[in-house]
Amino acid sequence: MRAVDRAAELAGACQARLVVALAHQPRTVDEGTAADARAALGSEAHLAFGTAPGEDAVRRAGDRARAAGARSVDTVAAVGAPVEALLDIVRREDADLLVVGNRGLSGLRGRLLGSVPADVTRRATVDVLVVHTTD
Repeated sequence: MRAVDRAAELAGACQARLVVALAHQPRTVDEGTAADARAALGSEAHLAFGTAPGEDAVRRAGDRARAAGARSVDTVAAVGAPVEALLDIVRREDADLLVVGNRGLSGLRGRLLGSVPADVTRRATVDVLVVHTTD
């Protein structure tokens, strides 16, 4: 949500339209996976689970962006590989800037498998702002 806050601040200051997007691949969730997500996400774990987690999460993020100062906010929840989906949304919405959080940039898994922020930064045709979202 720190990336949403930063994007909302920028959109509000520039009087720009903000598209809050969430891209995810749905999976079946076993109890181990749910426990891992709760441990990793803490208070935001509820965003990852629910009847329509993508739609719920992006709606909450859009509300948060409006509260943070963005005047014109649209939301998009896309199902698919996150990097491909985000780049498709950037093209479709004719975006000038892509704002992402840095979650996934550190650690062995991110270095071996890649991460959404690193991959979109390499492949995007627009400027990318990577917001420090991890403690």
